Amino acid sequence: MSARTASRGPAGAGERALAPDLARGFMLLFIALANTVWYLWAVPMGGLGAHPEPEGPLDAVAQFFTIVAVDSRSYPMFAFLFGYGIVQLATRQEAAGADPKDVSALLRRRNLWLLAFGFVHALLLWMGDVLGAYGLAGLLMCWLFLRRRDTTLLVWAGAITGVLALLSVLSLLPLALSQSGGEGSAADFMGSLAENIGNPSLLGAALGRITAWPLIVLGQGVLGMVVPTAILLGFWAARRRILEEPGRHLVLLRRVAFGGIAAGWLGGAPTALTQIGVLDWSPGDALSMLDVTTGMMGGLGYVALIALIAHRIQRRGREPGVVLTALTATGRRSLSCYLAQSVLCAPLLAAWGLGLAAHLTSWSMFLFAAGVWLVTVVFAYALERTGRRGPAEVLLRRLSYRRPLREAATAPSGDEDQERTTR
Repeated sequence: MSARTASRGPAGAGERALAPDLARGFMLLFIALANTVWYLWAVPMGGLGAHPEPEGPLDAVAQFFTIVAVDSRSYPMFAFLFGYGIVQLATRQEAAGADPKDVSALLRRRNLWLLAFGFVHALLLWMGDVLGAYGLAGLLMCWLFLRRRDTTLLVWAGAITGVLALLSVLSLLPLALSQSGGEGSAADFMGSLAENIGNPSLLGAALGRITAWPLIVLGQGVLGMVVPTAILLGFWAARRRILEEPGRHLVLLRRVAFGGIAAGWLGGAPTALTQIGVLDWSPGDALSMLDVTTGMMGGLGYVALIALIAHRIQRRGREPGVVLTALTATGRRSLSCYLAQSVLCAPLLAAWGLGLAAHLTSWSMFLFAAGVWLVTVVFAYALERTGRRGPAEVLLRRLSYRRPLREAATAPSGDEDQERTTR
C-alpha cells in the first residue's frame, strides 16, 4: 500500500455519523440476549431453535420477547452496518488519494484478519462466532459487487430476497398439508453444534467449537443468504450517505422502520407462540425459514429506527448525556465489546468453566445477558473518558495496514473501522 494510503488516519469525531455507533452500541444488548440462550446446556433444546421448554411464565415471557424481537433480527442489522462501513472506509481512503487497487487490497486483508479473529474466538471461547462469517461474506461481496453500479446492487439484493421469500412460502406447506413429522431436525442439528458448551473437558469443548465453526461461517456468511443481502443493501445505502444525512431520507427511513419492524415481529410471532405452547403447530421447523426472512426485514427496520432517533437527537443540538455517550462509545468499540461478551460468558456459564448456566433458566439468563452488556457499556465508557480505543480495534487496524499508525492506540473516537461487526 502506498505511503499516502497508510497515512490517512482514522476518522475524526466530527466525521462520524451518530446512527451507526448508536445502533451498534444498543444492539449489542440483543447480541448478548441471542447468544446466551445457547449456554443453557443443562436442559435439552426441547423447543424451537436453541430455546428449551419454558419452565414457567417468566421463562415464557423471556422466550417470547427474544424470539419475536431478537433472534434472527440482530445479526442482519450488523451485516448491513458491515457493508455500510466498507463503503465508508473505501470512500475515505480514495478521497485521501489512495489507489483503488490499494484500497481493495486493504479491504481484503481486513476481511482475512476478521476470519482469523473468528477462528481464534471459536477455538478459545464461542462456537457461534460471527466474525468469520462476516469476513468470508466481506471477501466475496467486495470481490463481486463493491465496484458495481447501484442498479446491480439493488437487483441482486431483490433477487436474493425473492428467493428467501419463496423458500419461506414453500417451507410453510407442511403446516397446511400435515400436522406431524419432521419437527426435531433443526433442533437436533443445533443441539449437535452446541454440545461443546455442555462438555466438561476443556480440550474436548475446544475441539467441538472449532469443528462447528466452519459450518457456521459458511452457513451464515454465504449459504444463509441474509448476510450477503444485507451487505449489498449496506453498500447501496452508504453511497447515498443515508446514515450520515438521515434528514434527507426521512420518508425512506420511516417506511423501512415501520414496515421492517412490523414484518420482523409478525414473522417471529408464530415461532414464539409455538415455542411457549400457545400454538400447537407441527412440524415446528417449517417456521424457521419465515423467521429468518422476516428477521432480515426486522434488522433493517431497527437500523432505520435508530437513524431516525439519531436525527432527532442531532437536531436538538444538545451536548450528549452520559447514556448517549456510553452507548456510542460501545458502538465505536463494538468488536472489543462483542469479544468481551464471550470472555464474560463462556468461562462462567459453560460446563468446561464454572458451569453456572446449570442453575439458570430462560428468564434468569435473560437478566444475566443484560448484565453482561451493561458491563461492556461501562468498559467502553471508561475507555472513552480516557481517550483510548478498543484493544481489538487497535489490533485489527495494525494487522490490516502495512504500517501501523502512531495515533491508533490513543485516538478517542477516531475509529475508521465503521465496518466492524458483531453478531
